[in-house]
Amino acid sequence: MSEFAIVAGRRIEIQRIEVRRGAPVIVFLHEGLGSVAMWRDFPERLAGAAGYNALLYSRYGYGRSDPLAEARRPGYLHQEALAALPELLEKTGIEWPVLFGHSDGASIALIYASAHPARAVIALAPHVFVEQMAVDGVAAIRRDYEQGGLRQKLARYHDHPDSAFYGWNDIWLAPEFRAWCIEEELARISIPVLAVQGYEDEYGTMEQLERMRRRIRRFEALKLAGCRHSPHRDQPEAVIGAARRFLQEADTPNGRETAPLQGH
Repeated sequence: MSEFAIVAGRRIEIQRIEVRRGAPVIVFLHEGLGSVAMWRDFPERLAGAAGYNALLYSRYGYGRSDPLAEARRPGYLHQEALAALPELLEKTGIEWPVLFGHSDGASIALIYASAHPARAVIALAPHVFVEQMAVDGVAAIRRDYEQGGLRQKLARYHDHPDSAFYGWNDIWLAPEFRAWCIEEELARISIPVLAVQGYEDEYGTMEQLERMRRRIRRFEALKLAGCRHSPHRDQPEAVIGAARRFLQEADTPNGRETAPLQGH
C-alpha cells in the first residue's frame, strides 16, 4: 500500500516492501514515464529472491505524487539524484541502499552513486549520454500520446498524466538537452555496478554500456538478446537471476570493498 513523504515541500508517493526485518533495502528508481504502480510485481519478486527489503517511489510529477509546477531543466536528473533522493532516503531512514534504476532511473542511480554512499547499483537500459535514436523515439512517443491511446494508458498510473508525460517529453526534445552526459560522474563511482541492456532497445545502443565499462572500475554487464528497453518486463527471470547473484557477491566484504567485477 502506498504512503506519502514530503520532499522539498512536495508530496511524494512511496511504497515499502518488507521481506526480512533489518535487511538491506533496494530502492527502485522508475523510468521517464514510470511510477510506483508501473513496476507491477517485479520489485516484490526481486526483493523476495534476494532477501532484501525494498522502497519504491514516484518522483515529483509522477504517479500519485504532486504534479509539476514548473518546466524541467536539463539538469533535472542531477537534481533528483543529488537533492531529492538523499532527502527521501534520510526521511525514510535508509542508509547504504542498493539502487535499482531503469532508464532515467538508472541515470539517477549512477549520479547518486558518484557522490553518495551506497552498496551497489543495478542499472537497466541506462542513459549515459543522449543518442539520436533516443530523441527519435521520444518524438515518436509524443505522437502516440497526442494522437493515439497512450494518454489513456498512462492515466491509469498517473493522477496527472499530462504533467508526467510533458515534463519528461519536453526536456528530452529540448535542443539544450542533446549535450547532457554523465561520463565524468561515472569515473567517481567506486561501488559495484551491474548494467543490463537489451540488443533491441529502441532508446539506446550498447555504446551506453561501453562508456560505462571504460570508466567504472567494478563493472559488470548483462546483454540480452530478444530484449527491448524494459529488461525487467521482457526478461524478468534473467534480470532477477543476474541481480540476485550480483548482490550476493557485492554484499561480501571482498566484493563490497576490494574485488573488481569483470566487464563484458
